[in-house]
Amino acid sequence: MTTDWAEIACEVPAAMVDSLAAFLVELTGNGVSIENLHLDTFSLDSLEDSPVKQVKGYLPLDPALEETRSKVERFLVEHGPSFDGFVYVPPVVSTIRNEDWANNWKAYFKPVRIGERMVIKPTWEEYQEAEGDLMIQIDPGMAFGTGAHPTTRMCLESLERIWLQHGNGTLPEPALDVGTGSGVLSIAAALMGAQRIVAVDIDPEAVRVTEENLAINGVADRVAASTTDLAELKEEFGVVLANILAEELVRLSAQLIAVVRPGGWLILSGILTEKAAMVSAAFSTLTAVEAPTEAEWSCLTFRKEERG
Repeated sequence: MTTDWAEIACEVPAAMVDSLAAFLVELTGNGVSIENLHLDTFSLDSLEDSPVKQVKGYLPLDPALEETRSKVERFLVEHGPSFDGFVYVPPVVSTIRNEDWANNWKAYFKPVRIGERMVIKPTWEEYQEAEGDLMIQIDPGMAFGTGAHPTTRMCLESLERIWLQHGNGTLPEPALDVGTGSGVLSIAAALMGAQRIVAVDIDPEAVRVTEENLAINGVADRVAASTTDLAELKEEFGVVLANILAEELVRLSAQLIAVVRPGGWLILSGILTEKAAMVSAAFSTLTAVEAPTEAEWSCLTFRKEERG
């Protein structure tokens, strides 16, 4: 059965796109599109140089729509005046067919090389692998991310650096992927040799998409994907990855620190650079290792000290 979705379109100055996109993702739990280009979750790539952008959020067409529209209006009214050139324009709500959205954005998702060894390829594209490539095939489903956005790319590059410096050619195990989305990070961990990976997401649809992508990449036997709450995980992990919003990272900081084993690694992403210091402060009990940035985003890597 085809589902109808609501599209909420907002016109804002270019400087406001970043904060509005992050707000819509947090509010709706889905991806955003910008100037009619359906991009990766949060994606600000391929924007044209115009002073006003159109940012669109998506959510099911249900009784909660009016409340969501009101929240978007309040966000624009409260935050818009802080940006030069802002003129309040009420958000426009329209209906879009699931099947149309699910196919139109595919034209913008192409194979991309990340780090030294990884290539992310959509399942419908051809790509000639080079020797030693770690090929990650992805069918993201609706709005769960292709892996090409800076937040995910920096996570993957940090993970690869840990893998390459780890003496026996595999990742420290087990691995934990918090907010797995389409499963890109879990698949990468498996291709880097991890034999047991736990992937969790609050959205059952994300878990379904992840399980499909695990099967496509032949690593389903190594990854357990579920909606298990982070607080319910009692074991410790050699590598923990969390690519979620900065505020959520801070809220979950105690739980994330607790699941990193002594000597283990914690990679945090989804962080606007202006919020990186706030996130770092919440993880001050760990040793900061690196903090690469790309565009407006930061990725923070920490290590937990060995037990004395």
